[in-house]
Amino acid sequence: MNNIEQFWQAYLAAYPDEATAQTSYIAEQFGDNPRLADELGRLILQGVKTATCSALWEWQAEGSLPPEVGQITIVLNSRDEPLCIIETTEVTIQPYNEVDEQFAYDEGEADRSLESWREGHWRYFSRVLPKIGKAPTLDMPLVCERFRLLYPNIAKGTHGRYPNPNPAID
Repeated sequence: MNNIEQFWQAYLAAYPDEATAQTSYIAEQFGDNPRLADELGRLILQGVKTATCSALWEWQAEGSLPPEVGQITIVLNSRDEPLCIIETTEVTIQPYNEVDEQFAYDEGEADRSLESWREGHWRYFSRVLPKIGKAPTLDMPLVCERFRLLYPNIAKGTHGRYPNPNPAID
């Protein structure tokens, strides 16, 4: 059993009531480079980052459907080691220029302002969209996703402690 599946099984053992409701998951890194994967993963673990977005065009280029409410994701660090498990709680599609201050704040990055969100995400989309033959536009459709941290679940008293396969993330 690989470390991702072991992490999943540890979650199910810690929360047996969830075992019947949640039978599948995806495992992925956030961001488009190792530094960003580790930084965003830390923000999620700290409870600072509770939202994320991607360009709808990326999903379409991959022939994939955007996330749905209830989707379970094992968030991986830059070495593909599991950090935590999140559940998607909301998905909306909206133009880049209509993302509001609250969503920018919930993404938890930089100083959490809408201005820094726009600057950082414009740079991000300027890196990733050319790979699929697109360029960022003010009205590009974004898949805006909100999520909640399931495991480790600080609210349930674990204080963010779990058998960490990567102590450097602490």
